[in-house]
Amino acid sequence: MRRPYSLTLFCYVRGKHMLTYIARRLLFLPVVLIGVTLLIFVAMSFLSPYQLVSTYIKSPEELKNQSLDDLVRKYGLDQPVYKRYIQWMKNLLKGDLGYSVSANMLVAEAIAKRFPATLELALFAVVPVILGGIWLGTISAKHYNKPLDHFSRVFAIVGWSLPDFVFGLILLMLFYGVLGWFPPGRLSMWADNIVLTGNFVRYTGMNTIDALLNRRFDIFWDAVRHLIAPVITLAYLWWAYLLRITRSSMLEVMNKDYVRTARAKGLTERAVVNRHVRRNALIPVATVSGSMVLGLLGGVVIVETVFDYKGLGLLTASGAQQLDYTLVLGTTLFYGLLLVLVNLVVDVLYAVIDPRVRLE
Repeated sequence: MRRPYSLTLFCYVRGKHMLTYIARRLLFLPVVLIGVTLLIFVAMSFLSPYQLVSTYIKSPEELKNQSLDDLVRKYGLDQPVYKRYIQWMKNLLKGDLGYSVSANMLVAEAIAKRFPATLELALFAVVPVILGGIWLGTISAKHYNKPLDHFSRVFAIVGWSLPDFVFGLILLMLFYGVLGWFPPGRLSMWADNIVLTGNFVRYTGMNTIDALLNRRFDIFWDAVRHLIAPVITLAYLWWAYLLRITRSSMLEVMNKDYVRTARAKGLTERAVVNRHVRRNALIPVATVSGSMVLGLLGGVVIVETVFDYKGLGLLTASGAQQLDYTLVLGTTLFYGLLLVLVNLVVDVLYAVIDPRVRLE
């Protein structure tokens, strides 16, 4: 009876420390975000007051009714730096990121409109990428220096060295140009026309989920067809990277003393790998996975451009091409927020995967 009680007490204390750790990190979150805003504001300081006007106006009508000099004085852009930072932070706390000329709408509205598409792509890509990469790395490490390991290493080298736009163009040419299976974009024209009508209710902005909620399974399948090619492109590239990380970490852990002790006790190789090797080898994989999720949520610019997938990455690239400073700065600030949140999740995963991590 003592052992279950001890285990329950350990789980209780560990859980309490975990909640304290998360609360402490959340309290530190505003400090990090202020640092991010300072970096963004310093970057904005290199722009002239006339260029900064676009970060304050809320519609193009203001440009028609007032001169640039009047707008500069109106928004205090001729004031000292610290006053401009305070005013900018007040606008930021209200969700006002300025007006985007290239998107022809407020930056906050443009981000809210495009982010669901990137989130949908990330959700469809992240699960097969992480599970597939860890599985391939585990198989490769278990069959070290055997034909399966050699094949996995070649697979990883080719995937990591092949540019994503080249692989994406190959898939586009083969599966759309030749076979006509997986078209670019987010929806076919007929499905897009239905989505834009008032009969199709937008719940999340993600075509697959909204189609299911509207019971339009034909639109759901059409949305999935458009997702397959970009997901395969992202999956192959990240599979290659996660395979290499998982394989090297697994091989390192397999040489530890506690693994040899587990084998000496008569445990099967499957039990050794699942109970003692894989969990300890996942710590560096968690870091890489966090960076991968951040990249997917931030918008994979090249993949979205190749497949004309109108997400956040394509929006940022279009803004940069048209010198839309307001849009680029707004999306950069949004990326910074995502970075802080993803790092928080990764730190918590460290403690979940490895009980040796101190939560103090």
